[in-house]
Amino acid sequence: MKIPILAMLLGSAALKVGDKAPDFTLPDTEGEPVNLSKLLEKGPVILAFYPKAFTPGCTKQNANFRDRYADVTAKGAQVIGISTDDVETQRRFKAEMKLPYPLLSDAGGKVAKQYAGTMAVVGVANRANFVIAQDGTVKEIVEGGDATDPAAAIAACPLRKGS
Repeated sequence: MKIPILAMLLGSAALKVGDKAPDFTLPDTEGEPVNLSKLLEKGPVILAFYPKAFTPGCTKQNANFRDRYADVTAKGAQVIGISTDDVETQRRFKAEMKLPYPLLSDAGGKVAKQYAGTMAVVGVANRANFVIAQDGTVKEIVEGGDATDPAAAIAACPLRKGS
């Protein structure tokens, strides 16, 4: 059986709904470490993986999350943007986009490989949104072009415990 070239390039999510989300620590735009398990103590998390800062699809994905940020916080949840860009690029992207949520640098793509996978040819993260409940369970995965619209991720986001 032949595997289509596009599937080889894009791959698919390494995780499935119902899986336990792997914990990680990545630097934010100030170089400070951010840990998933610590974020989950505050409420559900939407991990928004995107391939490359300052590109059209990634700009659209982040602008849409920015514009719908009140809907996320109304659920007691958080958005975290992640790409394989370095800390400085993420810092500039966050500032230019006026994003109210953290961007993390996954230089080398270790975390992206565990979650969304990476594009083999160029080594950047595949576009995907992962909704993680406070118990660390993956509740929803939105991949590819659909991930530029945060509606499905926000709708699937459980309310923060105690809300």
